[in-house]
Amino acid sequence: MAGIISVSRTHLAQRRQKLRRQRQMRIIQAIWRTFAITGLAGGLLWVAVQPMWMLKAPKQIVMKSGNKLLSDQTTQSLLVLSYPQSLWRIEPSAIANSLKKQPTIAQAIVRRRLFPPGLIIEIQERVPVAVTQTRGNKKVTIGLLDASGDWMPLEKYTSLNPTRKLPNLRVIGSPNQYCLYWTQLHEAVSQSPVKVMEIDCQNPTNLILKTELGNVHLGVPGSQLSEQIKVLAQMRHLATKFNPGQIEYIDLKNPDFPLVQMNQKDQKLTPKILKNI
Repeated sequence: MAGIISVSRTHLAQRRQKLRRQRQMRIIQAIWRTFAITGLAGGLLWVAVQPMWMLKAPKQIVMKSGNKLLSDQTTQSLLVLSYPQSLWRIEPSAIANSLKKQPTIAQAIVRRRLFPPGLIIEIQERVPVAVTQTRGNKKVTIGLLDASGDWMPLEKYTSLNPTRKLPNLRVIGSPNQYCLYWTQLHEAVSQSPVKVMEIDCQNPTNLILKTELGNVHLGVPGSQLSEQIKVLAQMRHLATKFNPGQIEYIDLKNPDFPLVQMNQKDQKLTPKILKNI
């Protein structure tokens, strides 16, 4: 019995000693880990404050733009930056947000570049596809519209792009009158073989296109816009049969039953007549 007690006490003493060594080892590891992290952080801080990590001139900014409507110099003029400035104190997200507030810029991504030190700025520009004309309070407002329906003031665009040619397509009416279906309408019109010079959205019950064939009445804009433009394309042969002045308007409110109203008040070209022309 005494032998068993002696063995147990010896075993417990050895276990305590082992646990004590493990605790000491963990403490030593923690101390070394703290020293390592502190040293690494200090080293990174020392590297960060070195003069080489400075933005000293605009030439350290690399501009990437898909459409190239804005020159690098123009885009750089929109940046709120002072020189010299530590690269680490610059907030790329803040610069990107300030660029996206510009009416001619749709998206902006800003990244730091470490070797060599600088910034990389990627710009997605808004490309105007139509000139807009809005009447209100005895005042006419001229602007520009891109393919997605985003509006931009004409003065701002021309100040940044003084040599750029404006779109030939004109849209008349308030943006609220065409914004819901603009993307669909522009896509259909831009792909049509019949040239469209003007889109009149002033009457919410009758969308009017000014085309090379004459005025085209589409009625209330809706889901049948694409079909109406397709029917208009099928009627392009009218340009070889009649002068534009002979056609008062083309009625495509019902694309299944197109009508052509001639300048003679009592003369209409029904689908049956159109098939024989």
